[in-house]
Amino acid sequence: MRRRAFISLLGSAAIAWPLMVRAQQGERVRTIGILASQPLPPIHRFARKLRDYGYAEGQNIRLVSRFAEGRDERYPVMAAELAALPVDLIVTWGTPAALAAKQATSTIPVVMGAIGDPVSVGIVSNLARPDGNITGFAAQNVDLDGKRLELLKDLLPHLSRVGMLANSANPILDVSLQKLRPAAEQLGVAVDVVDIQSGAGIEGALLQLERTRPDGVLVAPDLLLLARRGEIAAALGKSKLPAVYPFREYTDVGGLIIHGANLSILFERAAGYVDRILKGAKPADLPVQLATEFELIINLKTASMIGLTIPPTLIARADEVIE
Repeated sequence: MRRRAFISLLGSAAIAWPLMVRAQQGERVRTIGILASQPLPPIHRFARKLRDYGYAEGQNIRLVSRFAEGRDERYPVMAAELAALPVDLIVTWGTPAALAAKQATSTIPVVMGAIGDPVSVGIVSNLARPDGNITGFAAQNVDLDGKRLELLKDLLPHLSRVGMLANSANPILDVSLQKLRPAAEQLGVAVDVVDIQSGAGIEGALLQLERTRPDGVLVAPDLLLLARRGEIAAALGKSKLPAVYPFREYTDVGGLIIHGANLSILFERAAGYVDRILKGAKPADLPVQLATEFELIINLKTASMIGLTIPPTLIARADEVIE
């Protein structure tokens, strides 16, 4: 299925995935709830990977989604809706979604498709043996904020002041800043957080960056920002502000440099956990796994547009170069 068709199918905030047909006689249909911001490609990969484990929509599985569309305040209600259906299992993307699922149920298994740091925000107490009903995969994106800052410094040796687009309503931001500050001090860079707590605040934040003109910009790993990635990348490009982004999806809208975990791989692995749990495994017996594949993507077209020359040494380190 082409991505355009996929988004058309799953684009509403609260929908069921392709309608169920009559299940094979004697085979139970299991219902999986999806709690995320948008139907982005990693979720498509998750659904496709389930087929590799023998699950067919309408035969032995039904997928029901709730998409917050960048409005984090919607997650608690949506998580409660999924728990009340009920579903057999919930798959989440991001810290706010996982926290909402944890609050909504202590009995329905929850698999985190991708999250920053589940221990620091209190979702699980131990990665090796997560307690309760939640397990999954951590992207370690907060651990990469220092690396992203180093990339900006490699790109701009004169770098002394950075604006960081972030969402203070996301509990992971405090963890991210704690890990970013030592790198900033070591590099002699001041980091100013430009706070965005809702979609309505995006325009004002971007205007603030254009007005204050930091040397470069970091975009925090947050799904509210990801949902507005086109607007963000376009504004930073127009202002000729070099920026480093956390997710591959920013390449689709002209992001300059992307460094982060491959979320599609994490969601494919999440499908494996879903299969094991549906076959009887307990979430508490499945360790929370950390991402091991990280991507560095450089967009030379965007660099040219903002009048920036990427050092050859940085290009040589890239996993992918867009020309």
